Amino acid sequence: MTHNAPENESDRSLAAAILERREESAFRLLYHRHTPRLYQLVLRLVGGVESDAEDVVQETWMRACERLERFRWESAFSTWLRAIGLNVTRDLFRRRSRSPEALWEDPPDPPARVDMIAERIDLEGAIAELPAGCRQILVLYEIEGMKHAEIAAHLGISVGTSKSQLFSARRTLRQRLSAFEEKKDA
Repeated sequence: MTHNAPENESDRSLAAAILERREESAFRLLYHRHTPRLYQLVLRLVGGVESDAEDVVQETWMRACERLERFRWESAFSTWLRAIGLNVTRDLFRRRSRSPEALWEDPPDPPARVDMIAERIDLEGAIAELPAGCRQILVLYEIEGMKHAEIAAHLGISVGTSKSQLFSARRTLRQRLSAFEEKKDA
């Protein structure tokens, strides 16, 4: 994934305003610019548990603010923030020593969309049920577009582990989704 150089310069200017003048409006702009994507990433990593995603995003921003002065701008702000989010998510899993369970809410939808929504929920549910390591790698590779070397660096694993976990995640998803198709066709 490439980062937008002008946006990174804007992020840098906002960070300077936060650090030098404690400008709340600069923080709000930085927060609103980066939180939606961070939240979506974290939500997938925690298996769709919204309260966990909200906690992780909040902790990510707290750590980012504490460390903002030391950020060297060798990468995009969004990349740095995402790395912090991955670490906070990993810390959450370590504290719990288990994979989180997904909580799904089915909003009312027109009957014409029920099958499409059921398939999407099944896919999201299948992803949420993956072991945490497989789920993280699947989300980072397939959704965030990261390469195995980037994933390995972010998660502190080998490239081979990243590849094998992705293979395992894909195989498990295929099995679960084919079981869903068989139930649907029956």
